[in-house]
Amino acid sequence: MSDTPVPILMYHSVAAAPNDATRALSVAPEAFAEQLALLGDLHFTPINTADLAASWRSGKPLPERPVLITFDDGYEGVHRHALPALAQHGFASTLFVSTGWIRGAYDTGGGLDTMLDWDQVRELADADVEIGGHSHTHPQLDQLDDETLRAELVRCKEIVADELGTVPVSFAYPYGYSSRRVRVAVRETGFAQALAVGNDLARRRQGPYALRRVTVRRSTGVEEFERLVEGRAIARNFARDRVLTQGYAMVRRARQVRRKASRSRV
Repeated sequence: MSDTPVPILMYHSVAAAPNDATRALSVAPEAFAEQLALLGDLHFTPINTADLAASWRSGKPLPERPVLITFDDGYEGVHRHALPALAQHGFASTLFVSTGWIRGAYDTGGGLDTMLDWDQVRELADADVEIGGHSHTHPQLDQLDDETLRAELVRCKEIVADELGTVPVSFAYPYGYSSRRVRVAVRETGFAQALAVGNDLARRRQGPYALRRVTVRRSTGVEEFERLVEGRAIARNFARDRVLTQGYAMVRRARQVRRKASRSRV
C-alpha cells in the first residue's frame, strides 16, 4: 500500500487585523487567497481529514497530489475570509473547534480573538467544511489527569454533535501536544483519527492518531508556501514553529491566570 507523503496545512486565524495574541499564526486574507490559487496552479486536490484517514485505512487510492487545508480553534475569520476563497476554488477543508471558545451557550471566554458563533459553524458545515474536535477549553491535554482529559474530549464531541446533528470523527490536539495516554483517550472517545503538528508531511505509517501537519504563519511567503506543500524547507521551519507554539501556549496560560485572579477578587 502506498505511503506517499501528504501535506496537511495547519492554519489558525485568517484576519486582516489580528490581535497580538494571534498575529504570528494569523494569515492575511489576501495571502490565503494567493495560497489557494497556487494549490490550484500546482494541481493539488484538497481533501478533508476524514477522507484521508479513510483512504489510508481501506487502501482506496487518493486523488492525484492530495493536500489538506485545516483550521484550528474556531476564529471568525474562517467564516468571513476563508470560506469565500475556499468556495471560489471548490476546495474541501477541515475546521477543528474548541467548543468552549465558540460564541454561544458554552462559551468559557477563553478565545484569543473574535471567535465563530454556532450559526457560522453550521454554515461552514453546510458548505462542506468538515467540523472536527479540538477539546473544550484548549488545554495541553498531556498535562491533564485522566478524568479531566476525558471530560475535555467527551464535552467537545457531545457539543459538536448537539449543535450540528453530526458526530465529529476527526480531532486535532491543542498546541499539537499528545502522548500515548492522550491518543488512547481520543480513540476511546470515538474519534477515528487525530492530527498533531510535528512540522512534517503526513504519512500512513505515522498512524491515524499522530498525523503530522505543517504550520502556515503570517510570515509565510508564497515561495516558502510552495516549498512547504512540495515537502521542501520543512526542517528549516521547525525550530521557529516550535517557539511560536510555545509562545501561543504561554499567552493562553497568562490569560487563564489573569481570569482566575480577577474572579478571586470578586
